[in-house]
Amino acid sequence: MTHSDKIVVFGEVLFDCFPSGEKVLGGAPFNVAWHLQALGDAPLFVSRIGEDADGAAITRAMEEWGLDTSGVQRDPARPTGSVQIALQDGEPHYTLTPDVAYDFIEKMARPPVTDAPLVYHGSLALRNPVSRATCKALTEWPGAQVFVDVNLRAPWWSRQAVMDDLQRARWAKLNVDELRALGFDQAEADDALRALQSATGVHQVILTRGKQGAAVLTADGQVEHVPPAPLERRVDPVGAGDAFSAIYLHGLLAGWPVRRSVERAQEFAACIISQRGATPQDRALYAPHRTDA
Repeated sequence: MTHSDKIVVFGEVLFDCFPSGEKVLGGAPFNVAWHLQALGDAPLFVSRIGEDADGAAITRAMEEWGLDTSGVQRDPARPTGSVQIALQDGEPHYTLTPDVAYDFIEKMARPPVTDAPLVYHGSLALRNPVSRATCKALTEWPGAQVFVDVNLRAPWWSRQAVMDDLQRARWAKLNVDELRALGFDQAEADDALRALQSATGVHQVILTRGKQGAAVLTADGQVEHVPPAPLERRVDPVGAGDAFSAIYLHGLLAGWPVRRSVERAQEFAACIISQRGATPQDRALYAPHRTDA
């Protein structure tokens, strides 16, 4: 198993634990890496797992899916991450276990990637100073271009920390609630996006708006509005945002125009919502979403 020299995905891998007792592999960065692998982008996933049954299951799943495991560290002292998920009015609510392996991702010798990799990370795995320092080091590789996927999970974030992360980013993705939580509460969403861009210098801000579709503020100050994709059935919304991010990243690597990336990202997010779990096992599901489709 090898990875490409194009993209590094940093952050948590964990098990989503549902009220039914079902356990599903998850964690926003892991979900993104999972999708990118199936799309043919061969990411290097950087994380940390425990030397326990859950950690072994993660390694086994990655190997079977073809994901490179060389960036996944083993922690003999701390458990693999987990999150309890409760669905309230059809929306997921998360209870996260603290002080788990992914909170302590150690700095690593630089793996063989290009001098200008695309580095993706979220905000949850940066709640601990150890993993935060490691992520910062990755984003400081020569020529690195950073994509920040804002995932605000109370109480594991602070505005200042997220704003610091965004100031190192070229792309940022977040939803309406996260935009407001960061203090950008202008009456019009477009104005809030421009205020965020002005405060951070992010070249492109991607806003997901659920039934209202998505919007992208580009570096020239223009906002592209894209309506949502049709949703045939709603089974499980967990991981929809990660599916969106994966296709958008895939589009960046493939050189797609913004509108095409957003349209395809929303189509894939709708596909994930229509099934249980955020990491589908059916490779055929990805075929319509690849570059050559």
